[in-house]
Amino acid sequence: MTTENSAPAAQDAGPEAAPDNADFWHVGEIVRELAQIRQHWRATNSPHAEHGVGGFPSRVRLAKVADELCGALFPLRLGPDFVRPHNEETFVTQSLQIALSRLQAQLRLEFAYSGEIGGQDGGPGPGPGPGPGERRADEIVLAFSRQLPAIRRQLDRDLEAAYAGDPSARSIDEVLICYPGLLAIIHYRLAHVLHGLGAPLVARILSEIAHGTTGIDIHPAARIGHGFFIDHGTGVVIGETAIVGNNVRIYQGVTLGAKAYPLDGSVAAAKASARHPVVEDDVVIYAGATILGRVTIGKGAEIGGNVWLTHGVPPFSVVRQPRAAVSSGNRNGPADAVN
Repeated sequence: MTTENSAPAAQDAGPEAAPDNADFWHVGEIVRELAQIRQHWRATNSPHAEHGVGGFPSRVRLAKVADELCGALFPLRLGPDFVRPHNEETFVTQSLQIALSRLQAQLRLEFAYSGEIGGQDGGPGPGPGPGPGERRADEIVLAFSRQLPAIRRQLDRDLEAAYAGDPSARSIDEVLICYPGLLAIIHYRLAHVLHGLGAPLVARILSEIAHGTTGIDIHPAARIGHGFFIDHGTGVVIGETAIVGNNVRIYQGVTLGAKAYPLDGSVAAAKASARHPVVEDDVVIYAGATILGRVTIGKGAEIGGNVWLTHGVPPFSVVRQPRAAVSSGNRNGPADAVN
């Protein structure tokens, strides 16, 4: 029997007890082989190896941080159903305190992973007082928290752009609650600030949480202006070095990507290069368009659906595919082409 004061069962208390017939699946042999594979990986990939027990940020905990931040930014719409105007400020205060504390812990894990903190669990390293990694995490959280009002103002402009750009939207609240593009943009705006403050791993996890939920992949390092609208959204990709201007509208399946590069000694140089498109202000890119490489789509241009572009276009251009061939007659029988 449970009561209101009973604590719920822990979701992550540990694995269930192994069934009696576990050896039927040769689990012991598999465990040993997996251990050998891990050891080999860590020995041969030392610059990118896992660092210690718990020395990696948690996707599950960062998803909670993202939810708490969304609720703090839009408490009456993205917060829990008990939030009302009379308790709104109390809820925002508590949500921010919890979210920022959890974010601090995840940042410490990022820096532990990268070797900037002595403790394996992201806690203090040897010696009195916080180390450089701990102080850096604290400084990033403080700077990030001070950016939240600016992020909210940016999101208000994104919301207005979505409402104005979609005739089917009946209210801004509908856009905020329902549209996957807006959720992806919220995560991007949060992650972009963290990336700029020096937390690229936590930022990438936050953006990938939205990617998994919405099908929209926005790298947190991409630079995107105000009034950004992603309609429908599924399948959109915006790469790391992409630059998107103000009041840009894109539709589902759009890729702002990079060309493939040879897997040789030039990989490091390619990773450091500006390799994604620049999209200037007031551009519209319709569904399925693919734009690759460091090309510039000029201000006010319109890129039609399913267009493939590897070169820039001047301002106010209209880029479309050739007209489809239309035939007359029964589709199951011979037909004459119509010019």
